[in-house]
Amino acid sequence: MLRSAEMLRSSADFLAACQALRITLLDLPTAYWHGLVADLADQDLAWPPALTRVIVGGERVLPERVAAWRRRLGDGVRLWNTYGPTESTVTATLFDPASLPDRVDGVREVPIGRPIAGTRASVLDVRLGRLVRLEPAPAGVPGELCLGGTGTARGYLGRPGLTAERFLPDPFSEIPGARLYRTGDLVRWLPSGNLEFLGRTDRQVKIRGFRVELGEIEAALAEHPAVREAAVLAREDQPGDRRLVAYIVPIVPISDREAPVGELRAFLKERLPDHLMPSAFITLAALPLNASGKIDRRALPAPDAARPSLAAAYVAPETPAEEGVAAIWCEVLGIERVGVHDDFYELGGNSLLLPQVMHRLKRDFQVEVPLRSLAEETTVAGLALVVEELMIEQIQRELALVGGDGNEESFAEPG
Repeated sequence: MLRSAEMLRSSADFLAACQALRITLLDLPTAYWHGLVADLADQDLAWPPALTRVIVGGERVLPERVAAWRRRLGDGVRLWNTYGPTESTVTATLFDPASLPDRVDGVREVPIGRPIAGTRASVLDVRLGRLVRLEPAPAGVPGELCLGGTGTARGYLGRPGLTAERFLPDPFSEIPGARLYRTGDLVRWLPSGNLEFLGRTDRQVKIRGFRVELGEIEAALAEHPAVREAAVLAREDQPGDRRLVAYIVPIVPISDREAPVGELRAFLKERLPDHLMPSAFITLAALPLNASGKIDRRALPAPDAARPSLAAAYVAPETPAEEGVAAIWCEVLGIERVGVHDDFYELGGNSLLLPQVMHRLKRDFQVEVPLRSLAEETTVAGLALVVEELMIEQIQRELALVGGDGNEESFAEPG
């Protein structure tokens, strides 16, 4: 495996490692590529000359990041946006954004392209989120994307019920026993012959490359003894920053009790993997309903910049290192204030944000904080101590350079 933890400390380190290894092609998660493109512009990073091809996939590609990429690198570095579930051997369709207009800021979506060799894509008729018949939807009309061909799996091992639901006999194939996989993704054919991704036919979404079933998180939250109702959304209030947000209606009115974020996180951590953990929890008096009595998810509010309700009381930073670390967390997490005992993850942080924190620490303190330290020291107080120790070590190294071998005799007055 070529990738190491050191490569991921920052975009600069990543590109330097690619240069040293003379890598010619990268296959990156979309979320990581989004951050890399932003750093290319903000930090004016040098691109390795040998690296001429980049593949991205796993989540929606932002048109504005494609525009920034092309402004920075032109079409000299080939870029492909790919799509595909595991059930279709990961990659099923491919799109080259070089075929887009010179300015793509006004493009609503970057297409997911056309099927690769050996894969067949069918857009089938759906109504109200359900596949009603195995008939192709007209061009431009949304439908469920179903995949067939040599890369399509036969089913799920030991799960015949789920296999029967998701894998259908392929009516478009002449091969006996051929299967058609229902992706659950809503797409449409564009006049160019490319596919445009529109969303999910169910409530499954992708967050940082992971498939997330929102109903699974809601069910886990509903088990908490203080929760009356719960709803979960995948929000993208800032371009490229897609987050899970949980909305809680407590059994006891808000004026009497608001469930702390730490308590809810600890409860969910026992029941769900990390990638299903909401980054923000919002307490409401009631969930908004539409005219038919269903939850009006469009009316659910966006998280504000206020510090969430945590188990730890707010304690203001005191030392310069604590104030600097807290300011960086406020900047990265979009929060108005952060206390010295606040936990990075309880505030809504995640591992993908750590390189941003690392870059800002180097910018503000001129020290290289190891990624491991960022992962282990999850409070402002703990991380500030690490920063202070690194600053002291750096000063000692500089003094040693000035004084020769660094011993006290080196600085003694002449006798």
